[in-house]
Amino acid sequence: MAKKVAVVLSGCGFLDGTEIQEAVSLLVHLDRVGLDSQCFAPDEDQPTIVDHVSGGGSNERRNMMIEGARISRGRIRPLEALSAEAFDGLAFPGGFGVVSNLSTFASEGATCRVHAHAERVIREFHAAKKPIGMCCIAPVLAAKVLGQKFGGPGVTVTLGGAGPTPAAVEAMGNTHEVKGVTEVCVDELNRIVSTPAYMYEAKPHAVFTGIGALADAMARLIG
Repeated sequence: MAKKVAVVLSGCGFLDGTEIQEAVSLLVHLDRVGLDSQCFAPDEDQPTIVDHVSGGGSNERRNMMIEGARISRGRIRPLEALSAEAFDGLAFPGGFGVVSNLSTFASEGATCRVHAHAERVIREFHAAKKPIGMCCIAPVLAAKVLGQKFGGPGVTVTLGGAGPTPAAVEAMGNTHEVKGVTEVCVDELNRIVSTPAYMYEAKPHAVFTGIGALADAMARLIG
């Protein structure tokens, strides 16, 4: 049977949910390397909604799982139902939903809180030594959950180049590696794979290539 990866979404749209191009690239590349995927998202309303045309706020109500279903073609389950026992790997595409829906990193930085079920599944997969793939801004979740400042081992990840976000990751007791958009950072000890994706002002194909390298690394670690 094919090995399976759980993909955690946080809505639909890069300004207030999951970055769609990253999510689709991830799903395509997981399939390319022979890994089946199942999407999950919190069955909760998003705290903020952004109009993706104007960039301004909106008074709409949007449920993260219902929105994520637009990306997953309806094949999605509530995040609370995700168990590491049923999967061989875990992956997070990026998008602002990572730092506003799955955590409070957007407003609180290194002192942020991580959504309870996102934190739980990161801990479960890490404890089971099952690979965790993280695109774009998503490595901040592992940095907070597993950072040395919070009693964890500390992880090595990339968010692209230098700047305030990598500095916050290091402040949480982790190591940041500078990588290009088509490159991948592999923390062999913690089995965490990361790629910068749209942390750069990048072309879509470069992002697609980097996420392909992430899928390749995850397939190698899963075996």
